[in-house]
Amino acid sequence: MKVATFNINGIKARAEALPAWLDEATPDVVVLQEIKSVDEAFPRELFEDRGYNVETHGQKSFNGVAILSKLPLEDVTRGLPGDDEDEQARWIEATVVGKEALRVCGLYLPNGNPAPGPKFDYKLAWMDRLKARAQALLDAEEIALMAGDYNIIPQAEDAKRPESWREDALFRPESRAAFQRIANLGFTEAFRTRVPGPGHYSFWDYQAGAWQRDNGIRIDHFLLTPQCADRLVDTGIDKEVRGRDKPSDHVPVWVELDL
Repeated sequence: MKVATFNINGIKARAEALPAWLDEATPDVVVLQEIKSVDEAFPRELFEDRGYNVETHGQKSFNGVAILSKLPLEDVTRGLPGDDEDEQARWIEATVVGKEALRVCGLYLPNGNPAPGPKFDYKLAWMDRLKARAQALLDAEEIALMAGDYNIIPQAEDAKRPESWREDALFRPESRAAFQRIANLGFTEAFRTRVPGPGHYSFWDYQAGAWQRDNGIRIDHFLLTPQCADRLVDTGIDKEVRGRDKPSDHVPVWVELDL
């Protein structure tokens, strides 16, 4: 089973690029971030015509997450537990029903800038809630993963120019420590399990020729429960997508699971 994560930075802007990538990469399951659309306006037919079941958790103009799956989806839930007043659409999860059940959690973690400040406080509080949900997934001993745009640069090697990110919310020590606390619960960070070393990125800013200079960062991640990590076959980043027409500033990241 091939599972991918892709921050598309607006479904309207990616109405051609996203289907083209799907036709080429043929993932079984995709979690999307920043769909920037209410549920009613999301162009489901683009994906249903390709055999995908579609579940969204949308928000007007901002945020928004979705799951596309060629396999049936069950027990769909929306919103990260722990704060009933949080109206930002950043979390969706569902069970993908294949030969074995896989719990898929799609997330769009807050950016947190400017830091310090209220947005950074929200990011860290959201990560505390994420840690609680992560622990619950482990306690359930399910085949499960949490995938998406974490807005976290875990290590210096995950940035072309780490010094330029030192005061940014994506790379501040508090953010990285919160991410590590979640991973240390017992999760496997899929990409780094297979691909060591610098030079691997999933995001290039639209500004200042970042793509042309390969001035990227790696902020889109998969965290796998032990039961899921046991089934990891391969992982990769579809870097070339960034160089195509009307690209997102992110590219797809994927895992292949023996499921």
